[in-house]
Amino acid sequence: MELEDIRREYSKGGLRRKDLRSDPIEQFNFWLQQAIEAKLLDPTAMTVATVDDSGQPYQRIVLLKHCDQDGFVFYTNLGSRKAQHIEGNAKVSLHFPWHNLERQVNVLGVAEKLSAAENFKYFTSRPKESQLAAIASKQSSRISARGILEGKFLELKQKFAQGEIPVPSFWGGYRIKPTSIEFWQGGENRLHDRFLYSQAEGRWDIDRLAP
Repeated sequence: MELEDIRREYSKGGLRRKDLRSDPIEQFNFWLQQAIEAKLLDPTAMTVATVDDSGQPYQRIVLLKHCDQDGFVFYTNLGSRKAQHIEGNAKVSLHFPWHNLERQVNVLGVAEKLSAAENFKYFTSRPKESQLAAIASKQSSRISARGILEGKFLELKQKFAQGEIPVPSFWGGYRIKPTSIEFWQGGENRLHDRFLYSQAEGRWDIDRLAP
């Protein structure tokens, strides 16, 4: 089968203006809960898009760890490529692909670093192996072999076998404060439903977009 022949119909139901919450964060959390209840694989997975200093976009998948009226939170190595990009350009795009529900959400916003207290609270809640991995991996740096990474992990595992693991200074989180959020619901005959929430003078305006 040729790639251009691969297609399917979207038929899980439309999205109407009357069905939307007035607040996009409430609408997002409602959809996220439905994705969790539908037992989607990795419902909190999101693509994070950043831009380097030459204007080249990059994308990678990370996990959403918190969402409230202040924004969308994820954690990373602060020396990683994404962190370096954010340092130069804090504008970020997030994308949630919930294929089985024929839905997607796109978020545009500005990234800001979390406080040391917020980083500590989340880091200490992680499994010990995840804490060790955060220290062992100098994210985005070049390594000659996987064995180097595994050796560092085992070394740290022995070192902290009995004690608490300190929060590394090069690890932390970002909060993406949204400026717009778009909700997309697949529709029959490619007549998809799209609604865009945009910030305007302290309120959210809602517009329907053509598919």
